[in-house]
Amino acid sequence: MLVIVTENYPVEVTGMRVELYDTTLRDGAQSEHISFSVEDKLRIAAKLDELGIHYIEGGWPGSNPKDAEFFERVRKLELSSSRIVAFGSTRRANSRPAKDANLLALLESGVDTVTIFGKTWDLHVKAALRASLEENLRMIAESVEFLKEHGVRVFFDAEHFFDAYKSNPEYAIAALKAAEEADVDCLVLCDTNGGTLPFETMEIVREVLKKMRTPLGIHAHNDSDTAVANSVIAVRMGAVQVQGTINGYGERCGNANLCSIIPNLKLKLGIDCISDEQLRKLTEVSRFVSEIANLPHQHNLPYVGSSAFAHKGGVHVDAVNKAPPTYEHVNPELVGNARRFLVSELSGRANIHVKAREFGISLEKNSPEVTLILKKLKEMEKQGYQFEGAEASFELLMKRALGMVEPFFELEGFRVMVSTEQEQIRSEATVKVRVHEQYEHTAAEGNGPVNALDNALRKALEKFYPVLKQVYLTDYKVRVLDTHEGTGAKVRVLIESSDGRESWGTVGVSENIIEASFIALADSIEYKLMKEKEAQRL
Repeated sequence: MLVIVTENYPVEVTGMRVELYDTTLRDGAQSEHISFSVEDKLRIAAKLDELGIHYIEGGWPGSNPKDAEFFERVRKLELSSSRIVAFGSTRRANSRPAKDANLLALLESGVDTVTIFGKTWDLHVKAALRASLEENLRMIAESVEFLKEHGVRVFFDAEHFFDAYKSNPEYAIAALKAAEEADVDCLVLCDTNGGTLPFETMEIVREVLKKMRTPLGIHAHNDSDTAVANSVIAVRMGAVQVQGTINGYGERCGNANLCSIIPNLKLKLGIDCISDEQLRKLTEVSRFVSEIANLPHQHNLPYVGSSAFAHKGGVHVDAVNKAPPTYEHVNPELVGNARRFLVSELSGRANIHVKAREFGISLEKNSPEVTLILKKLKEMEKQGYQFEGAEASFELLMKRALGMVEPFFELEGFRVMVSTEQEQIRSEATVKVRVHEQYEHTAAEGNGPVNALDNALRKALEKFYPVLKQVYLTDYKVRVLDTHEGTGAKVRVLIESSDGRESWGTVGVSENIIEASFIALADSIEYKLMKEKEAQRL
């Protein structure tokens, strides 16, 4: 049985200085599906500086031309909060620091702060380095001494430290002491394999603090989903530097997510690692980096995800409206996020009331109109509709139920044809619509049946509503709802449209994918025309 001793735990953290060290540009770039260009890295570095990150690890100079170019160009960035850090390793076994290409490249990068990693696990020294334990300690000490002699700040990443300590604590501490005696500026304890649990982190950091006088840092990976917890606990124990990446990007399961660590430190522990104004940029920076990485922004990320403050259950919505702390652990505005109320078959009167207020509709929560809308919503969701990503369709649903929308056009019929000509597939759509007793019958081609239908519908309506020339599709998704029905299954089509200024989502459901697409397309057009008419009234 493990007994956790709580002697001297935790240290007083309020008011203490904790430095943030971002390694998105190196460790984050090792994530599957991420490949940053030099321009990408420069743009991210500028954004991290706005966030108030103290150290930005730019990469490994000398390892590839891209990182060499980055360190050359980053000198021209006017950073106000951040220092650029170059990353590398200790010298090679049985060599001299002054002849080591890696150490020389670190100095040639032009930065004033470097991080070098070294082995602390005897298993790695023997199996990977194929060096003696004594030679590895000399590699650490001589590398730090060499860099310090050239006037740079040096952080030592104690690679695999937690596994090393559990395997051979005496040697793991000896590796730290080798760096400390060489006057290293910070000893960063790395959970490189990401398998350490929080109670182990607490115990090991406490023991290290008893033996070392040099400031400690923490660098955690997320293979056991505890990287953020380990980082926060290390700070509670006395670590003064936290390393991580934006959105937790990194190799395998990723690194500790700075987008969770930063608000945990500032809002939960009272550590002013960045300013209040900088904290409000957190969601923006998170989404910016995901865009540059060309990855979808994970909706359920704590603090910065679009679902982080989204409320769906009727009881929850009602309570949050009365007192946000009932179902929110922090104010979303503090981290630059926003509260959202969703509508679904789980919705109650409170959801409908809140959404009506968002749409500028005056409704009493207990009115018959709310009952009518709620009934209609649940009927449509039973058919397969989902409005969480299609708020434009839901606004139309509400306003139609209340008689607030006059139809802008009526569909008389449509036809879509797909044919093969000279080994090329062609799609053509014809539509017949009625607008104020006038009929319009048009045809259009497209690169697919839905695109052809969209072109034909808007072509028919643009003579009546020229504003539709501004509208275009930005996204199109299909979800099969009844997979056991095979090709006869009902599908849900979700469309996102834009006019260059605003974007909106609409939805359609049918056993026929073309009909489902048309329903969503028609809603998209109706929504734009409704908003134009409402704007003219103001």
